[in-house]
Amino acid sequence: MQTTIVVLGAGVSGLTSALLLAKNKNNRITVVAKHMPGDYDIEYASPWAGANVQPMSLRDNSRWERRTWPELRRITEQVPEAGIHFQKSLIYRRDGDLVGGYFPDGLFEKDPWFKEVLPNFRELDSSEVLPGHDSGAEVDSICINTAVYLPWLLGQCLKAGVVVKRHILTHISEAKALNHTGKAADIIVNATGLGSLKLGGVEDKKMAPIRGQIVVVRNECTPMVSTSGTDDGPTELLYIMQRAGGGGTILGGTYDKGNWESQPDPNIAQRIMTRAVAARPGLTNGKGVEGLSIVRHGVGLRPFREGGVRIEEEKLADGTCVVHNYGHSGWGYQGSFGCAEAVVVLVEKIQRQQKAKL
Repeated sequence: MQTTIVVLGAGVSGLTSALLLAKNKNNRITVVAKHMPGDYDIEYASPWAGANVQPMSLRDNSRWERRTWPELRRITEQVPEAGIHFQKSLIYRRDGDLVGGYFPDGLFEKDPWFKEVLPNFRELDSSEVLPGHDSGAEVDSICINTAVYLPWLLGQCLKAGVVVKRHILTHISEAKALNHTGKAADIIVNATGLGSLKLGGVEDKKMAPIRGQIVVVRNECTPMVSTSGTDDGPTELLYIMQRAGGGGTILGGTYDKGNWESQPDPNIAQRIMTRAVAARPGLTNGKGVEGLSIVRHGVGLRPFREGGVRIEEEKLADGTCVVHNYGHSGWGYQGSFGCAEAVVVLVEKIQRQQKAKL
């Protein structure tokens, strides 16, 4: 029996969900979204991401990232056209940031769960720690060129028979009529990210933006760098990552909850660049901030959800079944396959229930 499914959202969560659902050849899947890979818009979070694997969850909620790592590693090893490469990651901690910090982040724990998953984890010797920090670690990870990976992911969906449509919805119930087969959708998958705050029929008030401002430069820098905080304020961080495939190096950044501002702040940009060059003088061969070759300034809004990601099923008033997959904050890529697997499990549960009623 064929099942018609409409996936709302063409970010990394929506496309990965569609791709895994398409493995069942009886599923007829349509991705419907306002924005598509290749677009840059403040409403569309996925293109603005770094993106890398820097586990953010605490141990009790690490299943999504644990399940995603093996697949991203496989793609990195076997699919160079996906735009991912391996990169060593240096993690620096300040003790003061780890007590009552601005947000809980498993990346900076001193006995992190991810040392059981990511290869070659080791604590740094005191002589290796960035000045002004109390401890650190290194681990092998990956960095994703989102400008390459998102179109590749879309291409994999098209290859699997997924049909893609641009459309603006005001209410989630409208999705039922948008399946490409002409048949009303049996199931809707909601992967609208921050859009779930205002989408009619969802209107999840637990959603909020976490503003991230970055600078993309041509200068090369490896390994990746992440710090637990900075002296420039609780919302300002330091992270550096070089994207695969000529994607430039990301200098970041900010983690500013509740801030909707879409335009880069030049003062923040200056501080981002100053911090990056101070941490890695080799970025500009000792020439300071003036030695940075800037590609662009960027701002993205991470889709934060109070209480964590929402992956669950729901029935609309008209009886239509919905599976939600949104609220990933800053870990959408590194949790994408794990969350999509959970979507598949819920869809299969609904399919069994629908079949039993026939």
